[in-house]
Amino acid sequence: MPNLKIGIIPVTLFEQNCSLAWNDETMKGVVIDPGGDLPRIRDAIAKSGVTVEKILLTHGHIDHAGGAAELAAELGVPVEGPHRADEFLLERLPEAGKSYGMAGARTVKPDRWLEDGDTITIGGESFDVLHCPGHSPGSVVFVSPARKLAIVGDVLFKGSVGRSDIAGGNHATLITSIKEKLLPLGDDFAFLCGHGPGGNIGEEGRTNPFLR
Repeated sequence: MPNLKIGIIPVTLFEQNCSLAWNDETMKGVVIDPGGDLPRIRDAIAKSGVTVEKILLTHGHIDHAGGAAELAAELGVPVEGPHRADEFLLERLPEAGKSYGMAGARTVKPDRWLEDGDTITIGGESFDVLHCPGHSPGSVVFVSPARKLAIVGDVLFKGSVGRSDIAGGNHATLITSIKEKLLPLGDDFAFLCGHGPGGNIGEEGRTNPFLR
């Protein structure tokens, strides 16, 4: 199996884990959740030598999507995701940016909305799409069964879960998404999340206080 590389680029005042993921044989890849601080993202792309094929969004909050429209236009690449239920958040990005002092955020119109059961590619590798609402109505997770890896956005964190007190959030829905979509992936699945360190699905099922 070709080696999949993933580099984390912390962006915005929220220290969001923007990811640059690529196949180190073809050097083709994607940017996941470019929330802002585009000079930092551009520098990471240039230093890596990766050819970015698309931008993927796990959900529509400003710290994950605030730089997507500008970066997509610069690179001439499409935007895929999130689920259409986050359309209202993507339309409000300029206003959200002003609220947090993040000037320049643009409305994002994805080239492809993602649905539960869809597949996306990262460096030519297939990932399954899971619709996991609760943190936001349109949050999606990208899952590689072959690599036992899930890219979960802000649905799940090491020792915690995503906030549900923002527009469109619902705590009960979030917990259901985690228990019905993520925990069944298997104890040996690793996950990368939108803030802080990643973790292990099995460990979260056993120890995460929000899931017990």
